[in-house]
Amino acid sequence: QVQLVESGGGLVQAGGSLRLSCAASRGTFSTYAMGWFRQAPGKERDVVAAITWNGGSTYYADSVKGRFTISRDNAKKTVYLQMNSLKPEDTAVYYCAANTRNGITLDPKGFLSWGQGTQVSVSS
Repeated sequence: QVQLVESGGGLVQAGGSLRLSCAASRGTFSTYAMGWFRQAPGKERDVVAAITWNGGSTYYADSVKGRFTISRDNAKKTVYLQMNSLKPEDTAVYYCAANTRNGITLDPKGFLSWGQGTQVSVSS
């Protein structure tokens, strides 16, 4: 079973940037679709961005389009989330997830393997 470990979270001022990383071990990372989700206090966990196995297709939530970029390096078994122009409303725990059954679909329901999460806090 794939194991996912996120890193790169922290505290940043509004307008700043952070880069999240998610390193995978076990499994065949290069065949998985990967995604980033976030959960703010008192809210449901929502998809932020997702990417197919080869990086050929991506998905972004409307709230982050133009500010966040998802990418992956299959040789390093790592997926990234570059976050620019951060806003206080981006504050949340960010989770990395894998769809180990289908590397093509970006349906959030297919992401069943999860990391432990990393906190991102944006101050105004």
